[in-house]
Amino acid sequence: MDKNTPIFVAGHRGMVGAAVWRRLEAAGYNHLLGRTRSELDLLDQRAVADFFAAEKPGAVVFAAARVGGIHANNTYPSEFLYENLMAELNCIQAAFRSETGRFLFLGSSCIYPREAPQPMPEECLLTSPLEQTNEAYALAKISGLKYCSYLRRQYGVLFHSAMPTNLYGPGDNYHPQDSHVLPALIRRFHEAKEAGASEVVIWGTGSPRREFLHVDDLADGLLFLLRQEHPPDWVNLGSGEEISIRDLAGLVAEVTGFAGAVKTDPSKPDGTPRKLMDNHRMREMGWRPRISLRDGIANAYEDFLGALRSGRLRS
Repeated sequence: MDKNTPIFVAGHRGMVGAAVWRRLEAAGYNHLLGRTRSELDLLDQRAVADFFAAEKPGAVVFAAARVGGIHANNTYPSEFLYENLMAELNCIQAAFRSETGRFLFLGSSCIYPREAPQPMPEECLLTSPLEQTNEAYALAKISGLKYCSYLRRQYGVLFHSAMPTNLYGPGDNYHPQDSHVLPALIRRFHEAKEAGASEVVIWGTGSPRREFLHVDDLADGLLFLLRQEHPPDWVNLGSGEEISIRDLAGLVAEVTGFAGAVKTDPSKPDGTPRKLMDNHRMREMGWRPRISLRDGIANAYEDFLGALRSGRLRS
C-alpha cells in the first residue's frame, strides 16, 4: 500500500483507532483521515456516504465500535447490536460504492462459540451457540465480517477482517462498571491502594482464562495485514498466551503496588470459561507480538496515572 494513500481510520479517537493512527504515522503514512463523532455520525447513512464520496479514501481501518465488559454487554444488548451493526454496514457499503481499494474490518474474539475448541481456530465460527453475555456485540461483528467476505467473493474487492483478542493499553476506558476486565482491575486496585483498603473483590470465581494483547501490538499486526497482497478473509490476532482472571488480578495488584488480599465473588458471572485464539495463521505469515503482559500492564498503568492527573481519564 502506497504511503500517500488516503487512509480513513474510523474511530481514531478510541484506544484502538489512536494506536492504529500512531503506528501508521510512525511508518510514514502521511495522508490519514479521521473524524470525531460530532464531525461524522457513523449511524447516519447519508452522512457516511457523503464523506466517502467527498474524501475518497483509498483504504479504511474500521476501529469504531461501542464496546464494554460483561456488565455493559448484559445491560445494553439492543444498543450494542444496533449501534455496531449500523456503523459498520454504513461504512462498508459506502466504501464499496465509492470504490475504496481496501477495507480492514476489526471484529473481536467474542464472535466464536462459547464452547469453541481451544485454541479457537477461524473455522469454528458459527459452529455452535455464542456466549449469551455478549451475544449482541458478537452478532454485530459477525455481520460485518461476513459482509466484507461476501463483497470480496462476489465482486473481488479487497475487504478483509482481523479478529483481535482482549485488548488493553493507552487510552483505555476505565469506567468502574462498563469497562473490560483489565482496565477495570487497574482502576480498582489503584483506588484500593490509595484508600488503604485491606482487600479487593473481583467478579466471578477467578477461574476463567483470558488472552490479552497490547493495543500497540495490535496496531503493528494490522499494519502487517495492510501490507499483505492476499490476506485471509479473516484472521485471528492475539498473543497466544492465556492467564486466569485470578492470576491477572494478582499481576495487576503487583504492578499497581496494592499489598492487600484478592478475593473472588462467585455470585457474579464468569462469562466464557476460556478464550484462547489459534494464532497460527498470523505466525505463519511472519508476524508475532512483542510486548509481554507484565510490561504491557505497567505501560497501561502509567498511562492511567497520567490520564488521572491531567483529568482526561476515559470513564
